[in-house]
Amino acid sequence: MASETLFVFLQVLVISAVLIGVVLIAVKNADVVAERVGQPFGTIILALAVTVIEVVLITTILFSDAPGAMSIVRDSLLATIMICMNGIMGICILMGALKFNETIFRADGTNSTLSILFVLSILVLVLPDFTTTIPGPFYDRTQLLTCAIACLTMWFVYFLSQTRAHRIQYTAPRTENAPGDQAHPHIPTNKKALIGLVLMLIALTAVVLLAKLLAPKLEQLVTAIGAGKGLVGILVAFLCLLPESGAAIAAAKRNQLQISFNLALGSSIASLGLTIPVVACIALAYDFKLVLGIDSKSIVFLLMSFVLCGWTVHMGRANFVQAAAHLMIFVSYISFMVVP
Repeated sequence: MASETLFVFLQVLVISAVLIGVVLIAVKNADVVAERVGQPFGTIILALAVTVIEVVLITTILFSDAPGAMSIVRDSLLATIMICMNGIMGICILMGALKFNETIFRADGTNSTLSILFVLSILVLVLPDFTTTIPGPFYDRTQLLTCAIACLTMWFVYFLSQTRAHRIQYTAPRTENAPGDQAHPHIPTNKKALIGLVLMLIALTAVVLLAKLLAPKLEQLVTAIGAGKGLVGILVAFLCLLPESGAAIAAAKRNQLQISFNLALGSSIASLGLTIPVVACIALAYDFKLVLGIDSKSIVFLLMSFVLCGWTVHMGRANFVQAAAHLMIFVSYISFMVVP
């Protein structure tokens, strides 16, 4: 039994390494396109690329026969939120604080993003526990369709706010330490951006094929080691967010914490706002019964994260104290998911 577990672990390790490499290629080329179109469109393109990868991994597991497959949407979305709000934000604040002592960002745009994320999180992950048409943690068909439409609408509102109505609120404020527009002085040509787009699409296609190999192995490995089922969702979210985490940390090191927050919180909004409509359509078409509502322990972690994020962003500046608080929640969340 131990040898089988070791063999599965080695398979997961190899496939994950290849998948991460392909994801990095996809995101690198997405970044080329992003540099051409400029901010905040760049972060949106990056978030969309990561969301495509997440949707592929989730749907692959949904169509598997593994036990607990119907809860992968809930587990991966919760993990995405926790990784983004506490893991990525905590590390980015820490990197900025270590280098610049205190970093600044735009509180107005970040607060708007946080409010949209809060509504989506409650609607998708908490409300299903309290419905009465069918016992939770499920939505019936009408409720699931309503939730999908609401998620897509809120993502579209966020998109318009970030790209049109309130675009300035999502751009990094100028500081004496930040490189500003000189961080990327060479804007790619149209030809280079087009090549980057094609390579990104090819890499995403490869991700689809690798995801079909990796998803069942992840389920098998988690079952073999006796860890909590939520660990599969954490692994899926981690694989999807790894390249975006690097981009967010790099921005924090340049004293552009606003871009880091755009990437982290924007990825969570894209995951909820775009993933739910896709998996809802799949669930309605194939009569899947998705498990969406989270347990009371996860609700505590979720609400604690939003309260802390609210305190972090309302002043428009952050230091290592906020970083420590975010990272402590993140470490505690991982610990309780591995050992429920």
